[in-house]
Amino acid sequence: MKLKMLQNEYWFGGYVHEGIRQAIGETDSYEIDLRRNESPNQSMPVFLSTKGRYIWGDEGFHITFCKGNIDILGEVTFEEGHGNLKGAYLHAMKQHFPFKQIHLDSALFKKPIYNSWIELTFYQNEKDILKYADSIKGSGMPPGVLMIDDGWSPYYGNWAFNEATFPNAEEMIKNLHQKGFHVMLWVSPYVTPDTVAFRKLRDLDLLIKTKENKPYILEWWNGFSAVLDFSNPKTIAWMKEQLDHLLELGVDGFKFDGGDSGFYAVDNVTYGNVSPEEQSKRWTAFGETYDFNEFRFTTGAGGMSLLQRLADKDHSWGVGGIQGLIPNSLLQGLTGHPFSSPDMIGGGQYLNFIDLEDSAFDQELFVRHSEIACLMPAMQFSAAPYRVLDKDHFAKVLQTIEIRKNY
Repeated sequence: MKLKMLQNEYWFGGYVHEGIRQAIGETDSYEIDLRRNESPNQSMPVFLSTKGRYIWGDEGFHITFCKGNIDILGEVTFEEGHGNLKGAYLHAMKQHFPFKQIHLDSALFKKPIYNSWIELTFYQNEKDILKYADSIKGSGMPPGVLMIDDGWSPYYGNWAFNEATFPNAEEMIKNLHQKGFHVMLWVSPYVTPDTVAFRKLRDLDLLIKTKENKPYILEWWNGFSAVLDFSNPKTIAWMKEQLDHLLELGVDGFKFDGGDSGFYAVDNVTYGNVSPEEQSKRWTAFGETYDFNEFRFTTGAGGMSLLQRLADKDHSWGVGGIQGLIPNSLLQGLTGHPFSSPDMIGGGQYLNFIDLEDSAFDQELFVRHSEIACLMPAMQFSAAPYRVLDKDHFAKVLQTIEIRKNY
C-alpha cells in the first residue's frame, strides 16, 4: 500500500522506545518493521495521524515514511475521516485493542514505588531489604510498593526465597506490610541450566526446544538460560503453582522481566508451534492475571491491565536518558499503554550509581526526573534519593511527592 502525507500531517506509533523520534512529518524519513519487536520496550502495530487517519496490522507490517510518501508492506487496515489524532486513536483502539477489565491495584499509582535494584543489585537479602524500607520511612518519604528485584531466589526457575539470604521471608513480608508497604518480586521466564529445576522442567517437556529436540539456551543480559514454553498450558500451571506459594507467604505481586521476543529463535520448537512474538504475548498474558504487575517489554499488549515501565534509562540528559521520558511516555499512551512508569528516577542503569564521587552523577538531573515522574501514572524510585542527594536537592524530591499527592 502507498499513501501520501497530507499537508501539516504528523504520525505517531510503533516502538515506544522511538517516541523521541516522533512525530513524523512531511519532511522526515523513518522506517520500521513491526512484524517483530526488536526494541527493548513496548510495541504496537499501529500508526496514528493528526489528520484522523490510522494504519493497523494484526500481524504487524513494514512501513517507510520518506519525504511525504508512505510505503506499507503487509496486510493492514487503513482508515481516515476521524478528525484528528484523538479521533484516530479512539477509533483504532475500539476496533483493534479495546481495553479489557482493568484490575491493576491502585497502590501502584497512589504512592511511590520503590525498587531495590540499585541499592542492592544482585545481593538482595532480608536484612538490607528491611533496612531499605526503614530508611525510606525515616527519610520522610511515604511507604508504597516495594519491589524486591533479581537475586532473591537461589537461581532462575527456583522461585522460592533463598534461605541463606532470606531466612525468615514470611516474617519479613509481614514486617514490610506492617510498615505500610506492598511487596512485589522480580521473576522471569528463564531457567538456570544444570540445576534441579532445569532437569525437572526438561523431563516434563515444559521448556522451549531447538529443532534438534534439545533445550533451547538463550543468551540474555544475565548470561545463558533455558526458557519456559508459555504456549504449553502445563507450563502456565507450573509457573502459577510457584507463584501461588509466594502469594501464600504474603507477596502481593510480581515484576515480570524478560520475555523479549528478540530473545527467542524463529526455529524454536514449542508446544503450540508459536512465533517469537506469540511466545512473548503468552508471557504477558500470564502476568496480566495479577493485580500487582510490571512489564518493561510487551508486544501487541495495548489495552491490557498492565503497569508498563519505560526501558532502563541512562543517568544522562540525552535521548537515552531524561530527554526520552516525556516523548516515550506520550507514545505509550497513544499506543494503548497508559498505565506507565517513566523508569526508575535518576535512571535504571545501576552502574551509573557506583562510585558516585568518580562518576558524572548529576543531582539536578535526578530532581528533574523526579519532577517528570511525579505527574506520570506511576512514580518509581530505586537509588535512594536521601543517599545520593544533598539536603537541598532531597527537599526538592520530597516536594515532588507532595505535588503528586495534591493531584
